[in-house]
Formats: sequence, C-alpha cells, structure tokens
Amino acid sequence: MTVPVVPSSSPPTASTPSWITDAAALTARLAARPQRIGLDTEFIRERTYWPQLALVQIVLEGSDGAEILLVDPLAPGIADALAPILTDPAILKVMHSPSEDLVAFKRACGVVPKPLFDTQLAAALVGIGSGLGYQKLVEQVTGVALAKGETRSDWLRRPLSPAQLEYAADDVRHLFEMHDALDGQLALLGRREWLVEDATRTVLNAENEATERWPHLSMRSAQFLDRDAQRLLVRLLRWRDVYARESDRPRNWILDNELAVAIARKAPPDPEALKAQLDAHPKAPRKLAEAIWQALNSPLVDEAEIPDASVGERRDKNRLRQLQEAVAARSAELGLPDGVLASKRWLEALLDQGDWPDALTGWRRAALEPSVAPLLLAQD
Repeated sequence: MTVPVVPSSSPPTASTPSWITDAAALTARLAARPQRIGLDTEFIRERTYWPQLALVQIVLEGSDGAEILLVDPLAPGIADALAPILTDPAILKVMHSPSEDLVAFKRACGVVPKPLFDTQLAAALVGIGSGLGYQKLVEQVTGVALAKGETRSDWLRRPLSPAQLEYAADDVRHLFEMHDALDGQLALLGRREWLVEDATRTVLNAENEATERWPHLSMRSAQFLDRDAQRLLVRLLRWRDVYARESDRPRNWILDNELAVAIARKAPPDPEALKAQLDAHPKAPRKLAEAIWQALNSPLVDEAEIPDASVGERRDKNRLRQLQEAVAARSAELGLPDGVLASKRWLEALLDQGDWPDALTGWRRAALEPSVAPLLLAQD
C-alpha cells in the first residue's frame, strides 16, 4: 500500500536567508519561541571521530511567512545561544534523517535537539519509502526538484560561497511543508505515537553516545575466529573506540579491521612478536604498539558474556526465512516498506538470543508478536 501525500498550504518560506554570526542577534531572532522550527546542519567528519559542526540552518515561522537563518557555529557565543531553543520542550524540531546532526549538536552545543520530528522516518511510517534522501522526499511531497551541487563542499571554509549558502537554505526551506503533509498522514493512520517512540530512541542514542558493546558481531571475519581470538578482538575493538574518541580520529586510522583480526587470530606471545606483526603491515600504528599490547592483555569485566560471532554460521536458516516471511506479510498488511518493521539483523538477534532486542520493542513488538511468537515457540 502506498499512502498518497498531498502538499500542504503552509506559507512559503523566505527566498533570501539571513547570515548570522552574532550571538546576541541570534538570541533576538529566536526570542519569539515558535511552536516548531526546521533544523539542519552541515558538518565535516573526514579526519575526525566526532562530526565538526560547520553550519546550522534554521527555518522559523512568522506572521508574514517563514524566515531562514544560516548560523555560523564557528563564531563566538553562537553555540551557547543555540542551546536554549534546541532543548525547549515546547518547540518541535523538524529534521530529516538527523542522527549525525544530533551528535554534531551534542559535541558543539552540549545538548541534543528535542522533541524531534524526523521526516525520513515519518515517510517510512506512512508507506512512502524507507531511507529516502531529502531531495527525493521534497520532490515527492512538494514537486520541487532541488539541486545537488554542494554535497561535498568544505563547509568549514569562510566565507561560504553563494552556491553553498543557497544549497544550505534549500535543506530547510521545505521542512514545514513536509511536516504538515506527513504528520497529517500519520494522524490518519494512527501512527503519530510510532514516530514519537522512534524519534525518542534516536535522541536517546545521541545523548548517551553509547559505543557498541559487541563490535565483533558486525565483522564477518570474526565468525571464523575461535572463542579465544574473539575475546582478544573485542578487547582490541573496545580499546580502539575509546582511543578514537579521546584523540578525535577515525577508528580505522587507529587500527583497521583487517589488522585487528590478524592480531587476534595469531595472538603475539610478547611485545616483540606484536611489533613484528605491526612491521609486516604497511599501515600499522607502530607508535601504538605498547597501548595495543596493554589492550590485548587487559581482561574486560564482561568477557564471560561475549556472544559467539560464529553463531551466524550455525543459525537455522529455515527459521530465519520463516521470520522474514512473517515480517514481510505483516509489513504488507500495514503498508510499510521493507526493513521498517524489522531488519534482517534485528531478526537474527531475536533468533539467536531468544529475547526481543531494544530495536523491536514498543510498537514493533506489538505489531509483530502475534505472528512471530508462534515461530519462536516452535523453535523452543
């Protein structure tokens, strides 16, 4: 089922955005406290672990239309001026696929925007499509085709070019139209609470900045390691994540996956053997040899709970297929795109652990349990 979306009659947004570099001026522009704002960011994450906030785009509603602010977060005091409106519980933040934007705000402003309305998620929940990009969704909802020319710009440079500023403004210009149309469809389908639940989880993930507890499970090569090697791999990957965060460098710049698996598979008996392994690898972090050795030989408090990555090789493929078929049938009944109700990875976790993973709690479990529970009971 495809749910038609009709463009709303919201006032048109301003065609000329305002460039804001003064914190007092920003505070004055935000003093009215509207019921909602449209929000987006531009950030750079090529050479860092954390996204570097480079530009904030805000669209505000006014009596004579909407106004677009292009805010320079590199200017003094801007981050502090942004924080109050980002956390005001009375102001809805309309954003598109905002997971990384939320992290960028957390690092720059110390807060995560909430409450949240994610237009990409809303489009999935009303049956339009899963994972739709902003330009594609704008075109479907409003009929406007947006330019794509500045997607790889250097947003940290100053001054920004007119083309960059126009591209940035377009990223918020149609958020209110999309919110009106999508929220109306969610209301008709009785799915507003679904969006609230998923958006709340997105915000919590950004606030907690939690690392993956069992990072080896997402690495196919880990399935071919014995239990001792998997234990060492988890030690290395957790150390790598902590080091990457503290040094603000990409994980693979610290220790790439291939080398981490090789070290775990052939555990070095002493520091010299480890150095020999690093010397044999062209991009090895030789300067971190001592830290890697310490990580290898520092037991984790929860090592006894490390799940076996090789369980995927032994998984009942027929039972997984039955679960997927049940999910597909239920998704068709609800008019949901593939992967929205339950991804393959979530079903694998459900099958392997026997417990409903966090991603399948709430409305998803309520929608799935009647058809999935008999299959799980049959397994037992």
